Amino acid sequence: MKKLGGAIGIAQGNDVIFEHFQDGGEMWTGKGNREIVKPVMFREAFSAPPNVHCSLTLWDVDSDTNVRADIEAENITDTGFDLVFRTWGDTKIARIRAGWMAIGPVSNDDDWELY
Repeated sequence: MKKLGGAIGIAQGNDVIFEHFQDGGEMWTGKGNREIVKPVMFREAFSAPPNVHCSLTLWDVDSDTNVRADIEAENITDTGFDLVFRTWGDTKIARIRAGWMAIGPVSNDDDWELY
């Protein structure tokens, strides 16, 4: 985690959420509403839940179907969050990798508890 001015921390990562083309997983062979949840733990805890930004850094999709994708962070706590990927309809997705960045408060030596 990078700390800015001792009060703000930035954590980031890049995680493969799934690879379903090799084993016939639901994102590659299924239809309709589908969802994959990948828990992410921060290496160092924030002092309160941070803001988390997610983006696709790799998507490997079938060229014969429409591409439908939704990615977001859910259940954000000071120690981690769930990276959630959703698709629907006839979309066929072989694999997805997502980048994320969390920005939030961190404790430092200047934090005092008087009472």
